[in-house]
Amino acid sequence: MSSSLQPKLNREYIVNLLEELLLIPSPSGFCMNIMRRIQEEALNLGYKFELTPKGNGIITIPGLSSANEALGLTAHVDTLGAMVRSIKPNGMLRFTPIGGYAMQTVEGEYCLIHTRDGRQYEGTVLSTKPSVHVYPDMRDQKRDEANMEIRIDEMVRTKEEVEKLGIAVGDIVSWDPRTRVLPNGWIKSRHLDDKASVAALFGLLDWLKREGKTPVRTVKLILSTYEEVGHGSSYIPADITEFIAVDMGAIGDDLSATERDVSICAKDSTGPYDYNMTSKLIDLAKRENLPFAVDIYPQYGSDASAALRGGSNIRAALVGPGVHASHGMERTHADAVVSTAALLIAYIMEP
Repeated sequence: MSSSLQPKLNREYIVNLLEELLLIPSPSGFCMNIMRRIQEEALNLGYKFELTPKGNGIITIPGLSSANEALGLTAHVDTLGAMVRSIKPNGMLRFTPIGGYAMQTVEGEYCLIHTRDGRQYEGTVLSTKPSVHVYPDMRDQKRDEANMEIRIDEMVRTKEEVEKLGIAVGDIVSWDPRTRVLPNGWIKSRHLDDKASVAALFGLLDWLKREGKTPVRTVKLILSTYEEVGHGSSYIPADITEFIAVDMGAIGDDLSATERDVSICAKDSTGPYDYNMTSKLIDLAKRENLPFAVDIYPQYGSDASAALRGGSNIRAALVGPGVHASHGMERTHADAVVSTAALLIAYIMEP
């Protein structure tokens, strides 16, 4: 079933922007390039954009009401990644994770090492026993930080040769997203968490601009840069009284959401979300005939959780497109991303 808003949303714009964002490396703390692209897109659509000292972006949409109470919507541009921990004597790199993922989800992955002077080098993530032809216990080796390394695609066999490339401890490592946008609507890529939600928010902005609409309250979109390490939107402007984290919906086990649904989270590891906001989101999803599911995520936290922990006096909720294999080789569907934008539009336009 389709929403009355969905035909007016620019699906092509949302998907194309998502594909572009997925290709920009942005592990937590290394979001300068993607934030420049976000700023450019916001200004192109005619919206005010500002950067916080931490590097988060805030896009303000003035509302009809003169009340000094704003609605906040947040999604994060930062992704999982790694940092060079040490350079081994044999020229391999030991790395330390940025964000919470299982090591086996990056084994065999291509990556980029970003030096502080702006150079990039390709590499591959491997276990320290990468071949069954050489190591009889290769299959049984535990995949943890101590047993993983990065092979650099340069002529290096010593620590000194690696250092001559300009690679050093503390350099950022980004994973190849391996993005595929299929004609049938499937989108598979690393980092759909949470760039799919960022694209949904820009679909909302594009809709407001094209339709000449104004939300009831002032809306502030916060694009955060440290969500994967727990403090993305720990600071939010003081005039925000309601805050919706727009983040991927988990799939599996006893969860109901699919990759074509909008996920509405009633409770995660930090506790229940605001009862009235969650109820309103459910009612609007029903009214707009949007595919949705209500779920509970016991191993999950959001930027709304970070704002609450940071002391914000807010009501909070969590929604987002369903994403399979989160923090691994993720997949969603364009329907879920567009429906997430439609639900958020219904929420901001509701008196």
